[in-house]
Amino acid sequence: MLLYGGMLAAIWATYGARRVSLHRRNFAVRAAAERAGLLEPPSRHPSIDPMKCLGCAACVSACPEHHVLGVIRGKAHLIDPTACVGHGACFEACPTEAIRLVFGTPTKGVHVPIVADNLETNVPGVFIAGELGGIGLIANAVEQGRRAVEALRDIRGRGDDDGLDLVIAGAGPAGLSASLAAIEQGLRFVTVEQDTLGGCIAHYPRGKLVMSSPAELPIVGRMPFTRASKEDLLEYWRKIERDVGLEIRYGERVGSVTRHDGGFDVRTSGALFRTRAVLLAIGRRGTPRRLGVPGETLSKVVYRLDDAEQYAGKNVLVVGGGNSALEAAASLAELGTVGVTLSYRGRAFTRAREQNRLRVERAEAAGSLALLMESTPEEIRQDSVLLRRGGRVHEIANDAVIVCAGGSMPTDLLDRIGIAVDTKYGTA
Repeated sequence: MLLYGGMLAAIWATYGARRVSLHRRNFAVRAAAERAGLLEPPSRHPSIDPMKCLGCAACVSACPEHHVLGVIRGKAHLIDPTACVGHGACFEACPTEAIRLVFGTPTKGVHVPIVADNLETNVPGVFIAGELGGIGLIANAVEQGRRAVEALRDIRGRGDDDGLDLVIAGAGPAGLSASLAAIEQGLRFVTVEQDTLGGCIAHYPRGKLVMSSPAELPIVGRMPFTRASKEDLLEYWRKIERDVGLEIRYGERVGSVTRHDGGFDVRTSGALFRTRAVLLAIGRRGTPRRLGVPGETLSKVVYRLDDAEQYAGKNVLVVGGGNSALEAAASLAELGTVGVTLSYRGRAFTRAREQNRLRVERAEAAGSLALLMESTPEEIRQDSVLLRRGGRVHEIANDAVIVCAGGSMPTDLLDRIGIAVDTKYGTA
């Protein structure tokens, strides 16, 4: 009996020590998010009722992302809110129904277009799929793209035979899936994309893992991986594009969608299409926010970092204070062959992850990055940039400018079409 009692005591001691360690780790992750001001989830996320939560950690185990959820003091918490991608597995796994999936928080609302179960908006014939609808997970976007096209079967006959069945705006995961579904159903359609295949995914940092759940594409079937880097996923999609003969009109942005009898006229930057239906599979922040200063139209100004090595031997200015700006500046500085200046209008990086702040601090300490806080660009010239700081204007040598100031939701386009948008404050 003493032997069994000792073994049981050892098991409980090990369990207790592990629980304390997990509690401390979860608390540290949550505290880091609070210090960085990263407490607003970007899309749909879990809201946890502490009165119903048992602290069983079923939601933690079900979440495919790391450190999004954690148990603190016997209750589940959203410890890294900005890392949540709206998967929803936590909701399914909770045995006590303590989790609701919501948009926004009580203090910060999220604008979400209103769509029906078939993804059709209040404008009959206009559908929304993917990130614009508030759910950023690739698997969900792929599924929504397919569902939206299938819903077109229910509106056949609304339009006439003079034109297309469908115009798809966007070639991210939702747009690609919708395009394949349109081929599968024999629809007359075009897909336009203002940038490149993959949408915003194409501009994630090199090597970033972008998939965490399995997805199934029309025609192709289940993707051969559940976790994939940006590069692997994009190459897989490019192969599909080639193999099925999908023709995407790149470099075209939707400018207007106007109704006519039984359908729509869709005007892009390259053409005018008459169609029975429209699918908006564009991102929530697909249009970069610009600085609005003289010289911003110079060819040396870009709005993302695609390949750090292309800037070797150049003087580069990175503008911004979020994660994308810090990641870009640190990546350039770590090459050791680029002169990097990071300009930010604020006094501190209040909305950037701790690991990115540390990378910038190390680069500055090593002398490979010049950090100019409380500074703003005034003018971009061919060989230099004027920065205002402390009431004075400084001119620095410059070969390239990377603006990482975020993007704007296409509210103007939605308003012109007449699509209703709801602002959600922690509600479903």
